[in-house]
Amino acid sequence: MPPNHRPAFHFLPEHYWMNDPNGLIEWQGQTHLFYQYIPNAAFRDKLHWGHAVSADRVHWQHLPVALAPTPGGPDAGGCWTGSAVDNDGVPTLIYTGIDPQVVCLATSAAGASADGLLTWTKHQANPVISGPPAELATAAQGQFRDPFVWREAGAWHMVIGCKDKDHGGLVLRYRSADLVHWDYRGVLLAGDMNQGEPFRTGTVWECPNYFELDGQRVLIFSPGDEIRHTQYSVVYAASRQDEPFTPTAQGLVVYGPSFYAPQSLRLGDGRRMMWGWLKETRSRETQLAEGWSGAMSLPMALSWRPGAPGELGIAPAEELKDLRREHWHFENLDVAQTDAGLLSAINGDCLEMEAVCQLDPGAELGLRLRAAPDGQEQTRVRYQAAQQQLAVDTRASSLSAEVAGGLTTAPLGLAPGEPLRLHIFLDRSVLEVFANGRRCLAVRLYPTRDDSLGLGLVSQGSARLAALDIWKMGTIW
Repeated sequence: MPPNHRPAFHFLPEHYWMNDPNGLIEWQGQTHLFYQYIPNAAFRDKLHWGHAVSADRVHWQHLPVALAPTPGGPDAGGCWTGSAVDNDGVPTLIYTGIDPQVVCLATSAAGASADGLLTWTKHQANPVISGPPAELATAAQGQFRDPFVWREAGAWHMVIGCKDKDHGGLVLRYRSADLVHWDYRGVLLAGDMNQGEPFRTGTVWECPNYFELDGQRVLIFSPGDEIRHTQYSVVYAASRQDEPFTPTAQGLVVYGPSFYAPQSLRLGDGRRMMWGWLKETRSRETQLAEGWSGAMSLPMALSWRPGAPGELGIAPAEELKDLRREHWHFENLDVAQTDAGLLSAINGDCLEMEAVCQLDPGAELGLRLRAAPDGQEQTRVRYQAAQQQLAVDTRASSLSAEVAGGLTTAPLGLAPGEPLRLHIFLDRSVLEVFANGRRCLAVRLYPTRDDSLGLGLVSQGSARLAALDIWKMGTIW
């Protein structure tokens, strides 16, 4: 029997296709997660809004579909990505209807008649924005989607993804007094499709998030590249006082080929939490055969780290500790002299690992995960001190010819005396690696052997593990 690749502690629907997180909102003490969903197929078709609820942002309960396309309506082609707000006690979804791409509203009952956000009524004024502004209509080529809405200074504000066919991606800004009538306020940020460093910014921008974080204005969006067909998510930041938005820092949000279209939510306790879509990297045929596709990332806590020029802080949510089960602890290990079989008694495909270590300048330290006894299948997480680089190597993760593995790297310079701190989550086909509170790598892996469950240490040069903790993880259901 082949291994089970379906994650156990990452959210995903019971069946079929999912992609972007939508409409994150806290309501009556619970967190609601909406997401792009196809309720009858494991691959592309008309998108709906799936719905789930959680009391702790870790354990989830499936709820009925929230939004479905209305034949003949402005969302007849699909209910695409958007956001959610509390409009003076009225839960409101702001989303993309297609085709063409427009902005629509839906509301849920409030007060005594509230039903836990189970039923939604589409606004009679839909679409409330019928397309990009006139001066951009030709250049946008119909790309106008993913509204993100927030309240500030007595008004509603929106950013939305767009494109300029001759130049690159755009994030547009709007303002409204009532969520129905919107005034276009100009381009918040424009891209250059010819930019190559520090990353390509693509041809169209999707899923923008715009918020304040620790005194900075932060813009996160996902550049889609219609030429090179690459997808990832990026962050730009500027001083809170900057107007217009003039970024002084930029970077990737999460490294790797699988993380896309994140959405964030400011919790009632003040934390900014983010989820993203973890795309599959196996064949369409396999996804169809298994009847499911896509998963949500773990909840990630965001912060803004001081420095020059500063950078996004990213760490797994503290709430995830509730999933920890059987525990192993090791400390003060000289890795080069440690018995190679130290971790041989520990195996599994649902694990959390924390490591704190010191490395000499030329050293390398890492972990082998999902390793077969003969090493034919294995995934390696390693840090190379000389290159100041964190890497996940999936080139031997699977013997399946349909799964093309690769090497995912991220720069990670350590200050003098700063230890390497790795926080790793393995969930069957999902691997998320957090490092020193400021880097995250996310990849998918699909071993073919049911004995690819082993762990091991790998090193080169002088490296000392101050502490290594490993937990088996429970399910979120």
